[in-house]
Amino acid sequence: MNQRIIVSSALASVLALGLLNQAAAQPKPKEKCYAIAKAGQNDCANLTGTHTCAGQSKLDKDAGEWKYVAAGTCKQMGGMLVEEAQKAATK
Repeated sequence: MNQRIIVSSALASVLALGLLNQAAAQPKPKEKCYAIAKAGQNDCANLTGTHTCAGQSKLDKDAGEWKYVAAGTCKQMGGMLVEEAQKAATK
């Protein structure tokens, strides 16, 4: 009976570790957040199309430059989502 408990516990532990690894491997959703990137630290092309590569922004917090952030955190950082940034760029 003691062996049965030990084997059951070992099996439960192995299964639990497998589930933990799967949960940790799930990528966290990200979103583009505009107007938070510092000069030279943007993630890719800007809204106006004046450049197409990361690291080419010239100004801090330019409304057309973006960085990937964890989904739901852009507003807390003082940034704008794409719809807001596009409206700001047309003004």
